[in-house]
Formats: sequence, C-alpha cells, structure tokens
Amino acid sequence: MNPFWSPVVGQLAPYTPGEQPRIAGLIKLNTNELPYGPAPGVVAAIRAAALDGLNLYPDPQSSALCDALARYHGVSRDCVFVGNGSDEVLAHTFAALLKHEEPLLFPDVTYSFYPTYCRLFGITHEVVPVNSALCVDVGDYARRAGAIVMPNPNAPTGRAIGLAEVERLLTMHPNAPVVMDEAYVDFGAQTAIPLIARHPNLLIVRTMSKSRGLAGLRVGYALGQPHLIDALRRVKDSFNSYPLDRMAQAGAIASLEDEGYFQHCRQTIITSRENLTQGLEALGFHVLPSRANFVFAQHPDHDAALLALALRETKILVRHFSTPRVEAFLRITVGDAQQVKMLLGALEVILAGLRPRPSKSARPGSSLPPVT
Repeated sequence: MNPFWSPVVGQLAPYTPGEQPRIAGLIKLNTNELPYGPAPGVVAAIRAAALDGLNLYPDPQSSALCDALARYHGVSRDCVFVGNGSDEVLAHTFAALLKHEEPLLFPDVTYSFYPTYCRLFGITHEVVPVNSALCVDVGDYARRAGAIVMPNPNAPTGRAIGLAEVERLLTMHPNAPVVMDEAYVDFGAQTAIPLIARHPNLLIVRTMSKSRGLAGLRVGYALGQPHLIDALRRVKDSFNSYPLDRMAQAGAIASLEDEGYFQHCRQTIITSRENLTQGLEALGFHVLPSRANFVFAQHPDHDAALLALALRETKILVRHFSTPRVEAFLRITVGDAQQVKMLLGALEVILAGLRPRPSKSARPGSSLPPVT
C-alpha cells in the first residue's frame, strides 16, 4: 500500500461504471440511458441559466427545484433533498442513516455501489440472497438489521416487488431506516411515495438520469419525512454546500414541467421493452420479467460473456457481470425501435454462427436454473 494513503484507501474496491467508449456508429445498450433527448424545454432552460450569473454560486439548497419536486410528488417542501446524481444522494444516505451496530441488509444480487459505500464508510453489512428466480423475498429480511437498502426495481435483474411488500418490510423493521432506491421505478413498478406519510423510517432515493434523459446533468433526490431529510442536509453541508449548478437546477425544473413528454418517453420505452423481450425469447433467450428500462436475459446454449464480445464486434454494447449467480446473463438497455431491431438482427446472425455448448449442466460454476 502506498505510504501516503489513508488506511481505508487500500481496502476500497471502487465501483466500475459501464463502458463509455468513443466509437463512431456505436449502439450503446450497456448503461441504461434514455435513447431520446430530454424534454424540449430543458435545453432552453439551461441556455437561459448560462447567460448570466455564472460568476455567482448557485442556490446551495436548490430551493426552486425542491419546490418543484414537492409539488410534483405531492409532498411538503421539507420532505425533499437534492444532490449531484442519485449516487451522491445514496452516499450521503449511507453516511447519515445506514451505519449502526446491527448490520445493514441488502440483496446479494443488486447495485454494486452498495458494498462499495459500505467499505468506504466502514458499515457492517450482510447480503440477503434473492431467491432462485432472482427475486427479492421480503420474508428473508425478518432478521436483525440496523438498516435496509433495496432497489425497486432491482438492478441488474429488473424485477420489482409490490407496494404491499414494501410496506411489509417497513412494518417488519419500524425502528430501522429503510431506503428504497427507485432509480428505475418510472418504467412500470410501484413507487413507495404514498407510504412516506405513515412510515417515519422510509427514505426514497430517485434519479432524473433514466426516465427523464438527464444523465448528463447529474440530478438525484430523496423523499422522506423531515427528520430523515435533515440528516442528509447535515452530511451534505459537511461535504459540499453547492452540489447542483445553475444549469442542472434549471434543466431539472424544465423537465418536471413537461409531463406530456415524460409520459410519452416512458410509455415508448415500456413498449420497446416488450418488443425486445419477445424478440429475445424468439431467439431462445430466457428473459426475467422487467419493470426497468433494461432486460436481464440468458441463453441456455451460449456463454453470455462470449455473446457480449460478439455484439461488441458489431458495435453494439451490452453489460455482462462476471459475478456469481448472474454470470450467465446479459443486461440489455432498452433502446429505441431501430436499436432494438438492430440488436435482435445482430444476435440472430451471431447465434446462427455459434456452436451450442454440450449442455448447461456441464458449464463450470453455473448454479442458476433457467428462469422464465
């Protein structure tokens, strides 16, 4: 270990983001970005915000954006917190709410930033295995816990639990913070926002990167009762008082003001997801039921890593995770109709040219049965 490092640095295994190559003609289906631009008013709002005042600091509390989010979600202003992307909001949440004597619980197949934050902040944690269908079983969380964090829909599987199950989890642990990470909720899952008023332990973290096409602006936020939001503000103001610049705040507000565009985009993605799922199944893939803007698919006759490499050679990027239980799967972002068509066409050609492996049972390290 480098002698200049703090001791914690040598213990970190940083989060690995999806590949962002600069390749002409690339079809990028590996980082769950919206294939459409933001609402038309967003760019105009950003331009207006850039014309004057860049020599001044932005509003440290992002008051206008918090007001807009409060109106949009039907909560009070003091129930809203904003940050530089949901990853930063999650980081503040881990520091402010999730470090206790009892362990933090989260699924074993989930967003890989969670264990990264645990290492960074020294948080004791335990993973709770998803079931054989790669779905969260809330009953498995009936154990000692200092806090819980859970994506809904889950990533990378795309599977979601219903509102009744979220409330069951909250009731099971009334004295522990429960964080629902709703990064992908707009694509067909149920938001837990209606539960905030009667559950003081519930915090919801969301992003404007996915369903609103604002990944380049980095806008995330949290919703919860005021005592939870105050904890996040205390951490934020001890770290960075100005997380969102003027342009990001203006663009986010403009996005919230165009509900028609938002609904059109999310519904288009849902339709494309169903077309993608049907196309993959016709090619022999098993596809998990998804409520996100991606699908999680495995082919029983072909290695997922090799399929990802073959797709890359055709300038199509998808995500493969070489981790236990999911190494047989590809996570494929739902693109626009043309991108879906090109992906399916490329896979058809690739599969026709590959020799099937002898049997799935002969594959080393595979313990997951096909999922339908």
